[in-house]
Amino acid sequence: MTRTARKALIAFQGERGAFSEEAARKLLGAGIDLLPCPRFEDVFRSLQEGAAAGAVIPIENTLAGSVHENYDHLQRYEFPIVAETNVRIVHNLMAPPGVPFSHLRRVYSHPVALNQCLDFFARHPAIERVTYYDTAGSAKMIMEEGLGDAGAIASAVAAEIYGARILRRSIEDDRRNFTRFFLLRTPEYTRRNNPRIPPNAQWKTSLVFSTRNIPGALFRCLSAFALRDLNLTKIESRPLRGKPWEYLFYLDFLGRVDSPAAQNALGHLGELADVLKVLGCYPRG
Repeated sequence: MTRTARKALIAFQGERGAFSEEAARKLLGAGIDLLPCPRFEDVFRSLQEGAAAGAVIPIENTLAGSVHENYDHLQRYEFPIVAETNVRIVHNLMAPPGVPFSHLRRVYSHPVALNQCLDFFARHPAIERVTYYDTAGSAKMIMEEGLGDAGAIASAVAAEIYGARILRRSIEDDRRNFTRFFLLRTPEYTRRNNPRIPPNAQWKTSLVFSTRNIPGALFRCLSAFALRDLNLTKIESRPLRGKPWEYLFYLDFLGRVDSPAAQNALGHLGELADVLKVLGCYPRG
């Protein structure tokens, strides 16, 4: 494979059929070429090393909360967020063809997926929950090993890819289960390419900052946005490595980063923050 071909790939964590693949196709179309990666760290490194032209990562789920590891990677790597999307998460119970529901003794899946199907396991206490590194990976594994007493919880696309038979559809506890995904590109890619943006698109800006641990410091930082009537849609704190009990704050607000209100807010915040970095400005998903 040539370097040009490699650079057209979109990296994501998991096996084919993962929900991140669904997000990638939703963002970029069905015809994209994909690079599955075992770990989130591998996704970011594939961009850094030029093996992929972009990456799709989950950042938060409406039930499980934030994907903290990816917030840390966003701070560590210099890859701008250029788009976001939300994917409805539908968990399906599947097994190899010929394995009936009554034979199931174990069900494999990612721990988050298992925890989002607790009502199902409460109704079927004889079925053991077994954690696996990936939802789609669990479907792939039960098919490759031909397990006669085991199933997996994954997407319908994973069942189709690996030839599993869906035994129960949509077994998640809460149907209002969505995951938010970011599309990342390299700085070089964003400089060379200017994708068409719908004229009526709403914009969102993501940033990270730190401030001194003194009374009222965070209040004063957030007032930079309140004074400009900028709507905050997300704030997340993460430990600041090397400084125990101090924190980085990840923040999303509605608006373009180059608008006068945003520029004034960022200038104000810059006077109060020890660290300030814009992570991306993109159409709201």
